[in-house]
Amino acid sequence: MSSFRYKILLVEDDQGILRFLRASLKDQGYDVIEATTGADALQMTSSHCPDLILLDLGLPDMDGNAIIESVRSWTRTPIIVISARTTEQDKAEALDRGADDYLSKPFGQIELMARIRTALRHTNTSAEDDGIALEGKLRVGELTVDYRRRRVYLGERDTGLTPNECRIVALLGRHAGMVLTYRTILRELWGPSASSDNKILRVHMASIRRKIEPDPSEPRYIHTEIGVGYRMAEE
Repeated sequence: MSSFRYKILLVEDDQGILRFLRASLKDQGYDVIEATTGADALQMTSSHCPDLILLDLGLPDMDGNAIIESVRSWTRTPIIVISARTTEQDKAEALDRGADDYLSKPFGQIELMARIRTALRHTNTSAEDDGIALEGKLRVGELTVDYRRRRVYLGERDTGLTPNECRIVALLGRHAGMVLTYRTILRELWGPSASSDNKILRVHMASIRRKIEPDPSEPRYIHTEIGVGYRMAEE
């Protein structure tokens, strides 16, 4: 059996939360390294090359968003923000700056571990070598995104999505389990000069849900992070 263990950098200055997270992570078989300041977090990211960073935004010496920007300037190490900041603007800003996910305090251990597994899975697979590439398809329940045919099916039925609707679903599918902000989706699909108005996305999403969701008012496949963006359910 492999002895490989993922290394997680825990960046948190609250000692109570630090103890809880340290124990939870070690109990799940992760190696844990710790930093209580932004300066230490940047130094340890460089010297220890963690597989994932759990980052509190409210650090004593610098704002966590500055850490995200600095880390993103040279590495794609996944970053999950764990913060008491709960506004939509706070979440969107951290995700737009390069965080992979965002959990508001207080949070449950089960949800945290699921988010960690998702982030690590995305790090160790890509559109070139995961199931999407091997089969050219993503399957989530009855929903199938066929990347080669550029079609989306529900069971055996073609859902009849428009080309732009297919592009939105395909993009979310490549990041299944992770939230993509409105700004990220607009930029990825329509380029860096795309309007920041997410009205076009809301219109497209309403149409997509009418075509793929058994009950559009209770989405099963694409979930809304209100004021932030969208998340495709995982397989």
